[in-house]
Amino acid sequence: MSDKQEPTVDVGDEWTEELQQNRAEKDEFLNEHRQSPIPPDHRDEFDGLAYFDPDPEYRVAATVHVFDEPETVELETSDGRTVSYNRVFRFTFELDGEQYDLHGYRQAEDDSIFVPFRDKTTGQQSYKDGRYMDLELERELQDGDSIVLDFNLAYSPFCAYSETFSCPLPPEENWLETTIEAGERSPPF
Repeated sequence: MSDKQEPTVDVGDEWTEELQQNRAEKDEFLNEHRQSPIPPDHRDEFDGLAYFDPDPEYRVAATVHVFDEPETVELETSDGRTVSYNRVFRFTFELDGEQYDLHGYRQAEDDSIFVPFRDKTTGQQSYKDGRYMDLELERELQDGDSIVLDFNLAYSPFCAYSETFSCPLPPEENWLETTIEAGERSPPF
């Protein structure tokens, strides 16, 4: 018997409610919090972010490949600098009958896994420089484990709202040749 846990991909009303609550909380933060990336002169006109409709088809099981010796990679940023991350995982998943890979990155001081990506909505229906997902791990992942990637949680980086922020750009290895109509759409201004 294996101690590897299979993720639950099934969704129901509770998943949709949690997703809607997450979106409402983000809109409130962007509209009211003093650390909001939305410039104060745009907040009066801000009426919430635009999202793709919740779609369980974009909540997929992914097989984990762990890099035994994570490589340090330099990700370009929106302001022309670079930032260092360790490439720690590769996630392999299927979408619409095709197989794809995304890499997960971690900075030394961070426990969460950073998954920046571009897809065929980038610059059309979603932010021009790509979107992000963050994975909060409940346990250390091992080769062959399976986790859920929920693209409904994909979000635009802060630099989508203000040029005063510097944001890592998705590296070419995380450019998906498919359309991910889930998560945040293009910023409202």
